[in-house]
Amino acid sequence: MAPLRTPELEAIKARVREMEEEAEKLKELQNEVEKHLNMSPPPGNAGPVMMSLEEKMEADARSIYVGNEDYGATAEELEAHFHGCGSVNRVTIPCDKFSGHPKGFEYIEFSDKESVRTSLALDEPLFRGRQ
Repeated sequence: MAPLRTPELEAIKARVREMEEEAEKLKELQNEVEKHLNMSPPPGNAGPVMMSLEEKMEADARSIYVGNEDYGATAEELEAHFHGCGSVNRVTIPCDKFSGHPKGFEYIEFSDKESVRTSLALDEPLFRGRQ
């Protein structure tokens, strides 16, 4: 096997340097996005929310899991669908971290526990063509 000529070797080294610089820029951007997502306050609040274990458990008690949903369902549509059960605090639509596409299930957090019991009556109705 013949050794690489100097111009070819230099071109390869230059390309490797470019790729390393791009990788570093991507890491910086990813860190910025993660920092922004972790530190961004929810709408209407002045700072990040740090919930105690009791607060998390209480919020879970006021929440429901909604499965088998249309991947195109929006938070606004889900809030409107469950609005008759009670006041909706938050709609969470988990997304795949690589593709960014919804996973097909959601969590609905209500203002009170009674809304959870009322929402169980909506177990069978269709929403966007799915049960």
